[in-house]
Formats: sequence, C-alpha cells, structure tokens
Amino acid sequence: MADVEPETKALNEMDEEVSMSRGMRAEVKVNFDKCRDMFVYDQMGNKIRFGDVYKKQKTIVVFTRHLLDFVCQEYADDLGTVPLEYLQEAGVRLVIIAPSPYVLIRGFKKVTSFNYTVYCDPDYELFKAMGCVETLAFGKIDESKHIKSGIIMGVLRSTWRAMQQESRLRNGDVKQQGASFIMGPGDVLHHAHIDQNATDHAKINDLLTIAGVQNVSFPKDPRVLDL
Repeated sequence: MADVEPETKALNEMDEEVSMSRGMRAEVKVNFDKCRDMFVYDQMGNKIRFGDVYKKQKTIVVFTRHLLDFVCQEYADDLGTVPLEYLQEAGVRLVIIAPSPYVLIRGFKKVTSFNYTVYCDPDYELFKAMGCVETLAFGKIDESKHIKSGIIMGVLRSTWRAMQQESRLRNGDVKQQGASFIMGPGDVLHHAHIDQNATDHAKINDLLTIAGVQNVSFPKDPRVLDL
C-alpha cells in the first residue's frame, strides 16, 4: 500500500477532528445542591423552589430564550402539541422556564399552543447555575425542525410583540440561550442538551423518546409512532 503524503494525512486528520467536534458536546453535570433551592416564579408571581418542579416525577424541563422571541414561541408551539395523555401514560411532566418577567407568561400562553406549566427566572440565576450559555450566535433556521418562520418575518413578529409590552418592561437578554433537561423524580439527571445558539434547541421527539413518551408528528419532523 502506497504511503500517504504528509499533507494529505494532515488534511484527513483535520477533517476527522472537525467532523467529531460538530457532534460532540461537553458532558453536563448539574449541581443539585446549588440549584434545587433556587427559585422560579409562576404566572401569579409566586416563588417556586426549583427542586419541587421535578421532585415527584420525571420532568422535561425546557429552558428557553425570552418569551417574546419568535424562535422560542414557535418551539413552544410544537411542545404544546404533545398530548397530555402521552405524558400521563409515561408519568412525565413538561415545563418551560424562561428568562423573562413572570407577567409575560399569560400573554405567551395566549400566542402559543403551550398550555402546560411555564415558570420564569427573570434574573437568569438558575439559567447560569444550570450551565446555560450567553451568546449572540443565532444558528441556522433550516437545521431546526421546529422553526416555521423565516428570519425576517420572525424578527418583525418579535419586534411587534415587544412593542405591545410596556416600555419599562425588561423582556429578557437576547444573549441568554436555553437548554433542555430530563430530570427526576428527585435529584436525578437523565439527559441534558445545552443550546449553543438560538436555533440549537433539542429536537422534541428526541426528548420524548429519551423520557419514554410517545412521539408526535411535526410538519418538519415526521417521525411518529402509531397515532
């Protein structure tokens, strides 16, 4: 067998490293001792201990971008189509936590189909403790299975909704990215996905599969079990 030229060998090794790095993510470890006693807020402004969110049952916890972001809203639309009976059959709870003021929760649930529990972490303290990153990177819309709008119309929609809010209201930091965790019951971490940019959210059917929940048919993600 002929020897491989040094330049060719180096390029092949580089391609392998790039290919691996695209699919590799650092292992996520949750500091339960720190996070369980932190607080989130429900739509009434009540403080909820984070550890109580996943204390009694396996829970899919989706940390989103701020609630006026079109990417967040369209992802929540698809999350909201997961039938309650699918979750109940698997004994799984589904919640969203957003880095926004709790007063935005009612409006968010009106413009999306997400009717499950939404909490807020307006000071991003829990987001940071859970390892969520801050970046202005947006990612590629065509790589997401849950974004339906183009970037121009999506941004216009987000801007319009933001204008409907009181000018004094801080809607959330555009640099704050989200994550998805499957946790509980108790301090047990089954799965974690830390978003690296705005469109890097976990595929919902991947989360459902890992949590033991029946898959759902989405227009851009047609994987489905017997519906």
